[in-house]
Amino acid sequence: MISSRTSLKRRLTLWLIVIVAGLGTLLLIEAYTSARKAADRAMDGQLEAASLTIAESLQWPEGKPTLEMPASALQILATRWQERVFYWLQADNGVSITQNADLPITAAMQEQARHQPVYLDAVYDGRPIRLSGREVDSAGWDTQEPVQLWVGHTRRGRDLLAQELFRKSATRFAAMVLITAALVAIAMRTMLAPLRRLRQALRDRRADDISPLTLGVPQEMQELIETLNRLFADQRHHRDALLRFIADASHQLKTPLAGLQSTSELALTRRDPDAWYQALTTVHDSAERTSRLAGQMLSITRLQHLAPGHGRQPLMLDQLMREVAIDWADRQDSRDHDLGLAIDVDTPVWVEGERWALHELLNNLIDNACRYTPPGSEITLGLTIDDHDGDAERVILTIEDNGPGVDTESLARLTQPFERGQRQDTHGSGLGLAIADSIADRHGSHLTVSLRDPHGLRVSLTLPRCAPFEESET
Repeated sequence: MISSRTSLKRRLTLWLIVIVAGLGTLLLIEAYTSARKAADRAMDGQLEAASLTIAESLQWPEGKPTLEMPASALQILATRWQERVFYWLQADNGVSITQNADLPITAAMQEQARHQPVYLDAVYDGRPIRLSGREVDSAGWDTQEPVQLWVGHTRRGRDLLAQELFRKSATRFAAMVLITAALVAIAMRTMLAPLRRLRQALRDRRADDISPLTLGVPQEMQELIETLNRLFADQRHHRDALLRFIADASHQLKTPLAGLQSTSELALTRRDPDAWYQALTTVHDSAERTSRLAGQMLSITRLQHLAPGHGRQPLMLDQLMREVAIDWADRQDSRDHDLGLAIDVDTPVWVEGERWALHELLNNLIDNACRYTPPGSEITLGLTIDDHDGDAERVILTIEDNGPGVDTESLARLTQPFERGQRQDTHGSGLGLAIADSIADRHGSHLTVSLRDPHGLRVSLTLPRCAPFEESET
């Protein structure tokens, strides 16, 4: 039974959503990080410009540094977001020249600023701030004492600028996602079109249409089309075989029924009791053959519809062969033949199989040999061990006769239903070997029919040997 799961389109959409969501999250994180870095680079440039402006305003009258804070520097530090600004100027001897706040500048920060301009994050008065420090030389004045200049402002403008840059990136990303979703929807509809065409083609077919599919499909679906075509080919083969079997069965049943009708009509025109007795005898024999034919057709139908391995269990094949041979030795059909048993084994032969099916196989093989050989013929039921495959021993079951045999052209068709090897001088139906071959196929083997020298037939099949039943239970 086919279980209905989520549609392929929905599963593809779900996977695409998961992939896009994962990649989108990473991209948004990267966009936010890049926005903060870009804001820091832009605002750090303003800190640098303010530092250079202040450095240019630094003067050294009488060897003492003085600074008149330029308004332009303060405007640069304040930015358009009206940041709170900070500055601190200190001489090399540690004397503070001018400042507007007691900034949290450590000795390590000052040492770092002596070598190159630095940009650091700090906290002042409970607010995050951004500081820029550099050392300024007194070039062009009599004194050469350097001074350290630190400027800074709060991070509010940076955060707002980062958010603005991030919103623009997120807006572009959202637009890209929407465009991608529309394109993916169109692409999925286009890519799934061959599946829809295949579904429609199968729906539009008649129930009896099992012709091959001729749809143009992508390479990935070619194997599916080939599998469906093989399934249709198997259905055609089984349907043709079923029709042939029905036609042959109808013909086989029609002949004895027609004989019954003609015999009974002829007997009704007679008034002689002896003629009636003779007609009843003929009707009885014909009814017996017809009943046997119907039973054989039921057997082959049963074998074709039973699941493989139905009722399979370990059994002693040599014991079963002896039971069947003894049963046939007392039958009227085999009294005119020399029925023998040749079991060339020293220990019981265990095989895994269906007892009723193997019993039916032996009955059909012996019955077939008795019907198609003349009285006095030798029929031998044999069992040997084939150990040429190493550890895996196999048993070979055979039945041989020294009858007239068949011609080589008919040899390959003997296991087909209603095939009698062009023999019309017997009362056989041609189903015995077909039933035996179906049973052999259920046990993973097949019948091999060959000619004997100088004449006669040999029918054999090979079965794997298994452990005794007591060992298999442990």
